[in-house]
Amino acid sequence: MNKTVIKRRRRILLSGTALVCTFLLFAAGHTAQAQNTEALDTLLRDAVEGGQIPGVVAMAATSEGVLYTGAFGVRSTAADLPMQHDSIFRIASMTKAITSVAAMQLVEEGRIGLDDPVAPLLPFLGELQILEGFDEDTGAPLLRPATTPVTLRHLLTHTAGFGYAFSSKRLDDAEVRRLIQHDRPDGFIHAPILAEPGTEWNYGVSTDWVGRVIEVLREKALNKVFREHILEPLQMRDTFFKVPGGKAERRAALSRRASNGLLTELPLRPPTSSGFFSGGGGLSSTAGDYTRFMRALLRGGELDGARILKPETIALMAQNHIGELEAGTIPTVDKKTTNDIDILPHSVDRFGLGFLINTEPVEGGRSAGSLAWAGINNTYYWIDPERDICGVLMAQILPFFDEDVLNVLDAFERGVYALAPTNETRQEP
Repeated sequence: MNKTVIKRRRRILLSGTALVCTFLLFAAGHTAQAQNTEALDTLLRDAVEGGQIPGVVAMAATSEGVLYTGAFGVRSTAADLPMQHDSIFRIASMTKAITSVAAMQLVEEGRIGLDDPVAPLLPFLGELQILEGFDEDTGAPLLRPATTPVTLRHLLTHTAGFGYAFSSKRLDDAEVRRLIQHDRPDGFIHAPILAEPGTEWNYGVSTDWVGRVIEVLREKALNKVFREHILEPLQMRDTFFKVPGGKAERRAALSRRASNGLLTELPLRPPTSSGFFSGGGGLSSTAGDYTRFMRALLRGGELDGARILKPETIALMAQNHIGELEAGTIPTVDKKTTNDIDILPHSVDRFGLGFLINTEPVEGGRSAGSLAWAGINNTYYWIDPERDICGVLMAQILPFFDEDVLNVLDAFERGVYALAPTNETRQEP
């Protein structure tokens, strides 16, 4: 068995190293309980006061309860509103994990199989065209029909061939954009695919199609499915596709970082709904709500007496389902949306049914076999079944994979593991 340990991101600059050092120095000589509340507070407070991020909420937990929660900075610089523990963030692609759970509930019920073709439910998926390139003379897209039927497993693992325009030169092409149905709210998911289903890992709109599968089988909109089958059972009362008016003031504003590092806050628009509920990225939520979701997964699909999945289903989702394909590395062609992405550098990562899986342990942090993903506005989570730890860190900054947020995330994760009880200390004598 390979015992290699993933070293921390080399991209961490002096500021990130200083954050870790601050944590270690502050923690020395204090009790474990004080470290949980004070050292991590100092870590996050310093990140805000040092100007790296305007505001942040972070939380860590085990299957038994919350280890740490902290909120620092502001949720709106323009309005001078403080960040709070219950501030609401656009979690974007962290929605994908919830959509994947909703799909696996249908698998448990026998309504659909992982390897069932989905075209009978959604005819568009039976007519997919592979975008192979462009005509050298005319620039016209070169398309051919896909021959492999798309299955639910393909969609859950991002091997159906779909991509995102921000990470694909082919999909970002003007001629290809003309092929997409812009006259409908979900038009962006009706795009050509990049490869024959099952042959490549391409991060894209697959989970939006999972959401559509769920809607067809449940015969109701995805927001209602989530509410009935996941959010209400887990008491996730602050998670919405459209944040209701009474809670809208708790939303954190989004900022954009310029190439010189300066942040500009973007206007916070009133919540709206197009009628399309994006299973790939449509939710807003809080750190507390998302932690309840993660704790349910740590507990084998149950929390506070409410069961959303069987333990064996959770175990199945946490297995590698893409064979020798590699996941987690995503180039950018749109620097305003995201930087180049490598979720866990120096690691060969796989993908389960809705989650990235690291194959090696991270130095000072998560174990091998942990589950993780993130949202485009720089929100991040991980779930570590081996150590019984989960963590989430939420900011609201574009572009994604922001250097300063990554510094804070790395230091926060290391701090959580330095404070959390080990498996040995959890065992009763």
